Amino acid sequence: MFLLETESLDCMSDLFESGFAVNGGFDACGQSPAHLAAFGGQAFCLLWLLQTGADANQQDASGETPMHKAARAGSLECISVLMASDAQVNICNNAGQTAEDIAWSCRFEECGKFLNMHRRTRDLRNVSSFVERNAPSGTLVGHKRGRANSDAQDGKKARDW
Repeated sequence: MFLLETESLDCMSDLFESGFAVNGGFDACGQSPAHLAAFGGQAFCLLWLLQTGADANQQDASGETPMHKAARAGSLECISVLMASDAQVNICNNAGQTAEDIAWSCRFEECGKFLNMHRRTRDLRNVSSFVERNAPSGTLVGHKRGRANSDAQDGKKARDW
């Protein structure tokens, strides 16, 4: 753990000595410090940057976000830090690739599976939310309708289905 913290502190120190600001001071490719930390697999540095106001969804000159860079580096730790900071995983770069696409193309299977699971979970939530919003008034989605039976033995209302 000490090694990680020392490396991350060196990372931050190097970035700020180079004149980088949390969301500014881009390099020639338009990469912010968050992009560089994610691509370098520096999860602690990335977390610190995000907590001090770095934009988790900022795109560089090639349209890549820090999430793309973390996927390209195969850094599951950085991907997790970005997800915890509500980074969007569905943003496409200039080549039309999401972070998941990049993880698979770079053969980082764990990252690809993790991003795929997150995408599928998000899609299921969106469908569920859509169904609930569009259900007829007074209808509980996922619940059967029945009539109450007052003859319940244990004092609870029973339903005739």
